Amino acid sequence: QVQLVESGGGLVQSGGSLRLSCAASGSSIFSLYTMAWYRQAPGQQRELVAKISSRGNTNYADSVKGRFTISRDNAKNTVYLEMGSLKPEDKAGYYCNAMYLLYNYWGQGTQVTVSS
Repeated sequence: QVQLVESGGGLVQSGGSLRLSCAASGSSIFSLYTMAWYRQAPGQQRELVAKISSRGNTNYADSVKGRFTISRDNAKNTVYLEMGSLKPEDKAGYYCNAMYLLYNYWGQGTQVTVSS
């Protein structure tokens, strides 16, 4: 069983930056997991923000391309999301996801609020 703990959310002004972290525990094969960040705004469906494969290949939602960067540190069992040029529409709960074969784990989320 993998536990994912997100941190780094908070309140930031429009145009500002935040760095989210997701620390994984309970697995010795973190490096094999595809890691991703999702977000969910009130009344909206959860959507994929960015993901990074075990090989380091990355994908981003069109809405965050050029502003957000996902990265991972396998030695620390941690995945990061660097968010820049934040917009009010980026306000949401951000959730970390780990996926490998049939295994799929979620963190509890961290809230990001962007003031205009």
